[in-house]
Amino acid sequence: MTRPGATRGAALAAALALTASFAHPPAAHAAPGVTLLSDTLLDASALYFVSYDGLVNNNAFQDALVTHAGYQYAAWYTSTRDAVIARRPLDGAWEKAVLPHRLGTDDSHNVISLGVSPADGTLHVAMDTHDSRLFYTRSVAGLVSQPAAHRWSPSVFGAVQRTLGGVELGDMTYPQFVVTPEGALQFSYRTGRSGNGVNELAEYTGGTWRALGAWTSATGDYTGTNGVVSRTRNAYLHGLTYDRRGRLHAAFTWREGNAGVLCHPGGLTNHDTGYVHSDDRGRTWRNAAGTVVGTTGGTRVSVASPGLVVDPLDPNHGLMNQEGQAADSTGAPHVVISYVPGRFTQCVSDYSAQRTRYGRTFHVTRGPTGAWTKREVPVPPGSTQRTKLVFDRADNAYLVMPRGRVVSASRASGWTDWALVFDRPSMNAFGEVNVDVSRLAADGVLSVQYQQRSSGTTPSAIRVADFRLG
Repeated sequence: MTRPGATRGAALAAALALTASFAHPPAAHAAPGVTLLSDTLLDASALYFVSYDGLVNNNAFQDALVTHAGYQYAAWYTSTRDAVIARRPLDGAWEKAVLPHRLGTDDSHNVISLGVSPADGTLHVAMDTHDSRLFYTRSVAGLVSQPAAHRWSPSVFGAVQRTLGGVELGDMTYPQFVVTPEGALQFSYRTGRSGNGVNELAEYTGGTWRALGAWTSATGDYTGTNGVVSRTRNAYLHGLTYDRRGRLHAAFTWREGNAGVLCHPGGLTNHDTGYVHSDDRGRTWRNAAGTVVGTTGGTRVSVASPGLVVDPLDPNHGLMNQEGQAADSTGAPHVVISYVPGRFTQCVSDYSAQRTRYGRTFHVTRGPTGAWTKREVPVPPGSTQRTKLVFDRADNAYLVMPRGRVVSASRASGWTDWALVFDRPSMNAFGEVNVDVSRLAADGVLSVQYQQRSSGTTPSAIRVADFRLG
């Protein structure tokens, strides 16, 4: 991390410790393939417009596709801007419920996210928010735990509210849900704005939501390579992931509020890949070495916290925020990041064009000795859009890249044999896709929700493709 004094030395030490093996040729391909099982239509005429290089129906920072108790649930906006929640028995037919809410603005941040509470069988819906109060509703109890016992219709959901079940959260962005090992439903969101915001948590237990508080800080000094100081920022999460042992992992990148830290105004102020974890369900946050660096509702994780950076990178490389992360069966964290490497330029001056042409994807993981390893994936994304990361039951890794392409690497190789194993241009997928991690855990099938490319504001089809892994 490029901060003055001792922190610069710490960042240099981290950079030297990190194994950057992208200069070496990949091992012989032994990675598992994928098999397309089905490709079903959700809506032939879904809402389509491009903003912030993305679509409101398919963004990496939402949970639009989830599975529980043998049923899968999907969410999107129709061409008439109505919010729709659909369900199907796995591999069965979809049935739709149109909620009494319409998207209020053409902003791809205003996504729909779904969350399942295993404790009482409720389905939770957070939607249509970007630095504004959210729209929220939840289903009747037992809907997702006993789906066959409930007729699917809008009536199974409560009234759409502007609070989280009566809890006022204020203006927010990036609503996402995560389930704890005990089955409590948690809600992650950002308050404040890009370059000056904090990440917060709420928790649903006993049928009631309560705010846990903020856990990242927006303040502190960061000095760019040009000597310019930025004093506000936000941490963009690559995700919140509980591993099989109950540890909560969070990788992130910082975005600075002062664009003066850039070498050129056409760049992006994201810098560094950081990492923290929690062993008490998001109450206390520790760096990779185990040192406490923040508490939710108390002292926050900040740019000055020690030992956060696992891959130092200055703000001049178009580093993507909110990409992907996962944990393997041993609890080791894995992160996927992408940016324009220095071999192409040390100063990104046109974020969109240069990321599309020169952007490269990297796999970053922590080994059993505690050392972080970074490898370049030899399949360029060819897009400004994000990549998602999942594992199968044998700990083989799969990257679901823009346009629905799949790249895999085997556990046996130490995730060094990355290769493109699925690419079907006829899908006509636009950029980012949503992945259903919960179904993958349930039956080994990877479901991918994608929307087909259109032009202007012409509606297009939104679909779900199912893959058998390995």
